[in-house]
Amino acid sequence: MDDRDSIHLGFVCVRDTSRSQMASAFAELERDRRAANVEILTGGTHPAESVH
Repeated sequence: MDDRDSIHLGFVCVRDTSRSQMASAFAELERDRRAANVEILTGGTHPAESVH
């Protein structure tokens, strides 16, 4: 399976300090449970300096 066969999933919010990171963590747990080929990213449009 190469990169074209994987799913790319991104969670984006404004500051990337809580919601998108929590969603990413839940998605990672589900991905691992299903042994799926999913790349999960998180980010913010105006990232903060620290996580809440």
